[in-house]
Amino acid sequence: MMQCSFCPRNCKVNRTEQAGFCRVKGLTIARVGIHEWEEPCISGTRGSGTIFFSGCNLRCIFCQNDAISRSAYGREISVDTLGKLMLYQQSVGAENINLVSPTQFTGQIAEALAKYKPQIKIPVVYNSNGYESVEQLRRLEGLVDVYLPDLKYADNSLAVEYSSAPNYFDMATAAIAEMKRQRPKNVFVNGMLRRGVIVRHLVLPGNLDNSKRVLDYLASFDRNIYVSLMAQYFPTKDVKNHPLLGRTLTQNEYDEISAYFKQCGLHNGYFQELSSNSEEYVPDWSLERLDEIIRKV
Repeated sequence: MMQCSFCPRNCKVNRTEQAGFCRVKGLTIARVGIHEWEEPCISGTRGSGTIFFSGCNLRCIFCQNDAISRSAYGREISVDTLGKLMLYQQSVGAENINLVSPTQFTGQIAEALAKYKPQIKIPVVYNSNGYESVEQLRRLEGLVDVYLPDLKYADNSLAVEYSSAPNYFDMATAAIAEMKRQRPKNVFVNGMLRRGVIVRHLVLPGNLDNSKRVLDYLASFDRNIYVSLMAQYFPTKDVKNHPLLGRTLTQNEYDEISAYFKQCGLHNGYFQELSSNSEEYVPDWSLERLDEIIRKV
């Protein structure tokens, strides 16, 4: 992996020798497990087969998975082991294989899927923060069934302030357009999403104008696009004194954005209860459990 260009950072770091902007070198994962708290069409009744990758190409000051996103915490594995872990998730009955925060390992993921996809009979979900390279996404064409990107910000200056992500809106909207090109129609079987795109947006307290602008853009892009409007924000210790982010979202704030969702012309949405804004939904990052699963495959 010479001169890494997996994401818009294009940091050109040789990640066989040193960590990139994402803070990781080799293919590193932090958790393999069943996750029951995704959208109903993703989790279903058996749960989503998540594989959480370590590191991140954003620097969100409010990150709720900061235990793994800000370091190489986890286990470095081979491409073959990644493929076998996908088959493991299938074998334990997961509804899908859910690749969480995968951007910094796009090349290895494409390699694993190229080899193991013929054996995978459940959907492969690419669950990302949206700060993606269109060129790299094209490597995944035909290999990913469901794209689950964020669209965090409509304002690039806010993206810089909160996530150190220049041109986030431009990069993320181009990425979503590419994802829709690859998977233009959402296909459901018995209520479960088999192919398609769902765009997630986390509503941040005190930032309702940003949320409205995100929804305005999505309505202008495709009124029928599926959008997941998330209320699960809670302030981590790093932002407990922040003037806007130092509190949870109020019911009135979320209700205002939910109403705006319909006003701006969007039709297909998933909504959350405000009770989802709790640390109890953050996964357990136990490496003992991860090591046990890796030994099995």
